[in-house]
Amino acid sequence: MGGAKGVRLNRARHAATGTAASLAVIIALTSAAAPADRSPDPAAPPASRTPEAPPPQPPPQLTQADVDRAVARLDSTVETMRKRTGVPGVAVGVVYKDRVIHLKGFGERKVGEPEAVGPDTVFQLASLSKPIASTVIAGAVGDKTVDWNTTVAEHLPGFALKDPWVTRHATITDLLSHRSGLPDHAGDLLEDLGYDQNYVLSHLRYEPLAPFRASYAYTNFGFTAAAEAVARAKGVSWEKLSEDTLYEPAGMEATSSAFADYEKAANKAVTHVRTADGSWQAKYVRDADAQAPAGGASSTARDMMRWLRLQLADGKLDGRQLVDAQSLEHTHLPEIPSQPPRAPAGRTGFYGIGWNVGYDDQGRLRLSHSGAFELGANTNVTMLPGERLGIVVLTNGQPVGLADAVALDFFDTAEYGRPTIDWLSFFSGLYEQMDEQDGSRTNYARPPANARPARDDRAYTGTYDSPYYGKAVVTEDGGGLVLELGPAPQKFRLTHYSGDTFSFRTKGENAVGLTGVTFSPHEGTSRSFRVEYLDENGLGTFTRR
Repeated sequence: MGGAKGVRLNRARHAATGTAASLAVIIALTSAAAPADRSPDPAAPPASRTPEAPPPQPPPQLTQADVDRAVARLDSTVETMRKRTGVPGVAVGVVYKDRVIHLKGFGERKVGEPEAVGPDTVFQLASLSKPIASTVIAGAVGDKTVDWNTTVAEHLPGFALKDPWVTRHATITDLLSHRSGLPDHAGDLLEDLGYDQNYVLSHLRYEPLAPFRASYAYTNFGFTAAAEAVARAKGVSWEKLSEDTLYEPAGMEATSSAFADYEKAANKAVTHVRTADGSWQAKYVRDADAQAPAGGASSTARDMMRWLRLQLADGKLDGRQLVDAQSLEHTHLPEIPSQPPRAPAGRTGFYGIGWNVGYDDQGRLRLSHSGAFELGANTNVTMLPGERLGIVVLTNGQPVGLADAVALDFFDTAEYGRPTIDWLSFFSGLYEQMDEQDGSRTNYARPPANARPARDDRAYTGTYDSPYYGKAVVTEDGGGLVLELGPAPQKFRLTHYSGDTFSFRTKGENAVGLTGVTFSPHEGTSRSFRVEYLDENGLGTFTRR
């Protein structure tokens, strides 16, 4: 996902949908897959008693009637959830056995305007860009441009992490599967402040590292570094690699990894956020070029059906092998646990290469990914490769649970005849809970009754530096202090809280409401200050020049 909620949502999806398959079920499935004439013969020589490996997938269990039942419910599900949430626009497509069996748009491209969403409306995909990107990279692996164990430093000039050994050994698989040791969403706050891709990638070396290949943390810019390394190995930009490897060969004519193409699309879904009164507004524009492989793609429901057909047909589309089957299959393998089981009978969730990888009660592989821009988009892809069934849901509203809920409602209906829970209530509650967790523990809107006075403004004004966040300037403007951050720079008016602590309202994809700024005076003049929401990894202190 595009924001800090993405990894927590994907983990929650694993927890909500996973309970361990019983040994009896596994044995039954394995037995059902084995031909009757291969049962062991006690009289046979020892070599003939060697058991055969189980099939890579249990046999298909859904019928055409099961899928038809789920499709028949789909339109009413979307409309009901749109009514409950107010999400302006939705596009949905379903693929089954290499056929598009449902493709439809709902609602408005922009609130208050007459243009309707249709199958050819362009949406921002947010982190649904990741499995798209892994498809592109599988193509590059298939044509021998790189392999899965190619190191990122070999092809990405200047790439470095805090530990030189990890820098030398981190492969494209390590970064695409979020097991490099980088902390959760490393670099995202730099993007919010306006820094470009080169700056963000060159500053990952300041981030603290968890154990290499032994810890999972979702990182848009770690993923981006790996993808950019592949593009450099090919000698082209990421946008051109994506176009040449996937979009053009697959006939995905409206799909792009460049924000400018989304912006100029005549038929595009504008991003929306929900306001305090519950209404929806087209308030923000999200340019995700800095993390294009991880969150910057845009597409239509129609184009996504071509990609989904390719995914479910081992890289083949309309009779042509567009992506090497073995390389594509590799992206579906679990690379690291992303969600440990919460109970002895719980099921572990994994992350692969651009995919959440899980296994259901029937032992079937289930692949999924959500995308979320807090500034106004939410998407989902979920598929059961063994059933050759998949769904894509695109929306132009900030995440409130609709995209994920539609997908899981659809699969529940196909498998069980009805949804097992109210998925929309589950996901909307989850998002509300995450909103509460993201804010500061201090209510800066209500200073304490015994608040201490601030010093004279001149004690705080001046130019400061951070090796990670760059230059910061504190000025006096209109009888108050203003903090300038980022390359543009962005300006934040400081409001006094108590003593040497002030606050300002954050903005951007990872905004957390009000956050604190605490100055550290020495002999009457501040020598440094710490910005609370920038300091999660210990990098948020700025020192006076």
